[in-house]
Amino acid sequence: MARLRLLSIDLDGTLVDSAGEITEAVQRMLVELGLARRQAAEIIGLVGHGTRALVERLFERLRAERALGDALPDIEVAHACFDRHYAQLAGRTAQPYPGCVAALERLQATGIVLACVTNKEQRHAERVLAGTGLARWFTTLIAGDTLPWKKPDARVIGALLARHGVAAAECAHVGDSAIDVEAARAAGVAAWALPEGYNGGRPIEAARPDRLFADLAALAAHVCETRIGTSTQGRR
Repeated sequence: MARLRLLSIDLDGTLVDSAGEITEAVQRMLVELGLARRQAAEIIGLVGHGTRALVERLFERLRAERALGDALPDIEVAHACFDRHYAQLAGRTAQPYPGCVAALERLQATGIVLACVTNKEQRHAERVLAGTGLARWFTTLIAGDTLPWKKPDARVIGALLARHGVAAAECAHVGDSAIDVEAARAAGVAAWALPEGYNGGRPIEAARPDRLFADLAALAAHVCETRIGTSTQGRR
């Protein structure tokens, strides 16, 4: 790829471990609606398409289990209930992954533009970024409701490229799930991945990213080394 000018980074499972607060918001919703709590692993397995999609996918499972049983609460009531609980929790217990802040600092020092591109709704994404102290590192936030589309639609990262006047060859997108790999490929940017996140409980290697880094520190080291090498070649 050409010299990297823009790095697009997913939020949940990539920058921060937010599983606890997402799970708790779902459990509070279920209890308020008179439904049984679910296993945390099941809830986290539904993360990736935004919180609205999480609730909808969970209710699809509940409907299948209750095919001949009682009717479920209205889905819009469930959405509103979850949203209220998550608004109280977002950014309160989420934590940046170890080495995240140092990696972002190192990346920013190279002059690369950092953007956060997530399927989480903007109001919740802003709370998580603010609550974890990461908001200051990002020039741009594209959330799940910023545009008419969500990842993996190519137009999401395409809009980011257009906003910053950057060619696809000068950008990489990094995330923790197959959704992120698909989004990068669809937009023609480098597809990078980290293994610490969620990805529905499946290994991210199965999505065949262009590069898989052990953590953000390793990614930052690679970017810095590559940029130094590119600068050296340019002076020859």
